[in-house]
Amino acid sequence: MTLRFIGTTSEDGDCPTLYEVVETGDIVVQGDRLTDPEHLEQLRDVKDGETFVRVPRELLTRFAPKE
Repeated sequence: MTLRFIGTTSEDGDCPTLYEVVETGDIVVQGDRLTDPEHLEQLRDVKDGETFVRVPRELLTRFAPKE
């Protein structure tokens, strides 16, 4: 899998960041892991091995692919 950097809203090189999987066009999201049990219990259809991250809306509106 080859990742292409798309963008970040971080000024100091810390996350959050978006990447594209070159071979498939899928998007990889880097952010702070969601760990609050109250928030996690609100998620639906969670599969084993899935992880949830929180990123600012600005990251997606600025850098998410439009197509």
